Amino acid sequence: MQLHLQQVPARNGRLWIRHGFKVFQRQPMALAGLFGLFLFVGFAAMLLPYVGLMLTMASLPLLSLGFMLATHLVLQKKTPTAAVFIAPLKLTPERRRSQLLLCFSYAGAALLIGLLSDWVDGGSTSDLQRLIAENADNDTIANAATDPRLFWGLATRLGLVALLSVPYWHAPALVHWGGQGVAQALFSSTLALWRNKAAFALNALLWGGLLLAVASSVSLVFGLLGLAQFAPMVLMATGLLLSTVFYASLYFSFVDCFMFGAPPDVLSEPHSSSS
Repeated sequence: MQLHLQQVPARNGRLWIRHGFKVFQRQPMALAGLFGLFLFVGFAAMLLPYVGLMLTMASLPLLSLGFMLATHLVLQKKTPTAAVFIAPLKLTPERRRSQLLLCFSYAGAALLIGLLSDWVDGGSTSDLQRLIAENADNDTIANAATDPRLFWGLATRLGLVALLSVPYWHAPALVHWGGQGVAQALFSSTLALWRNKAAFALNALLWGGLLLAVASSVSLVFGLLGLAQFAPMVLMATGLLLSTVFYASLYFSFVDCFMFGAPPDVLSEPHSSSS
């Protein structure tokens, strides 16, 4: 399939979210079930010693591509199943090798980021997590949380993960639908995000604002009702729902950036301008 990189206006970052909600409304149970299944398999994999974390991290590129395939099926009025996660590995041997190389190179880079971040924070993040897991007293946890190294470790981790996501954002889809090799797919993804950085920046800001608004509203409402102990459960459920919508919306950023055909009933607004 021939793909053509294009530049889109910043407002498209909002449209991607809108279309993600539209698709979710069409098949909420199927899409939420796919995300829940991925989480379950990921948690199960984490129980495996030594290789569990690596396998979980390596599956993330297939998660994004699997949801793109699921969204594509929903737009065709079909119900997606768990087969979307293995479909990318059932094409040609060349594309399967490229997908696996993307998966494990991503996992390797993510693990290196984790090690570097642990070095930057001097293990303070691990110490804080251990204290919380051991139900240490509040004063001990508060003292550990004030360690200034936590900030630098978190900044390093988030900054490097954000940079890592750029080349891998569209790369699995470019291999799957465009037949590109690993290096070309990573380069094309980076170029697409750079040329459309305004749209992606708006998209990120809107997602951040939405998550903050939902968390604040739930905490406030349950606090006023005297049911603050139930707020974490509602926040978790809401977070899972919004995460599903986020992954469903990835398809639209891809079709917008690469002029890949999408049904006109969803992408009906004239919002793109080819470069």
